[in-house]
Amino acid sequence: MPLRFLGTTSDDGDCPTLYEVEATGDILVQGERVTDPDQLARLRDVKESETFVTVPRDLLVRFAPRTAAAEMVPFGEIRDMFTEFKHTAWRLETRRGYATDRRGAKWARWKAGADIAAEPFDDWRENVARQTAAGKRFERVRLVDEPLTEGQAYLLASGLGNVAAGEDIRNLTRAQAHRLNLPDYDFWLFDSRVLVRFVFDEDDTTLGVIVSEDPADVAAACQARDAAWHHAVPTADYAKRVASSA
Repeated sequence: MPLRFLGTTSDDGDCPTLYEVEATGDILVQGERVTDPDQLARLRDVKESETFVTVPRDLLVRFAPRTAAAEMVPFGEIRDMFTEFKHTAWRLETRRGYATDRRGAKWARWKAGADIAAEPFDDWRENVARQTAAGKRFERVRLVDEPLTEGQAYLLASGLGNVAAGEDIRNLTRAQAHRLNLPDYDFWLFDSRVLVRFVFDEDDTTLGVIVSEDPADVAAACQARDAAWHHAVPTADYAKRVASSA
């Protein structure tokens, strides 16, 4: 069953770390195995299959969920958030490609050599232009592999058009994201208050989203946003870097 990274207080990849088992909402704890004989002797009702790890209290305080896991809902149920947010809509994109991109007509035009960034605004870009004209911010960090996957190359080409509409899109290498302990899942964060996490299948198809206002979830997303934004490279600059290395 897939695991979702929740957070860690360790440096340089050391333990401990918290994960969520996505199918059940249970929490998996990674930490140093308990070996102290006195502590082991005090444990109760120990089964042969069980082991025990030690984690700092700060890890649980910062990253343990405060509420029961929310149910997944269709993406359509949160569409109004893209017009009704008050200040900032911020996105982290972590996947190497998206099924919705590959199935779209724009993908075929890009494969044929079209400049998809220069195309007339679609509904998404028109809304971005309206919201940013009203003083709101659309911001996004996309994780990229080196070399780019086909899906990431498409998003880089398309993203220049989103930037022209007013969206601030930046790129961050997956290696940097790993060093920064960023989440390994996609989400939108609205007004630093509402977290919308995507759920995908193995073919990169969106199954739905999970909406949370849990303070621990939102705080972790805000921390990820701040770290990613500080290190990410604006799309136009990153596109020049990719072109120069081609």
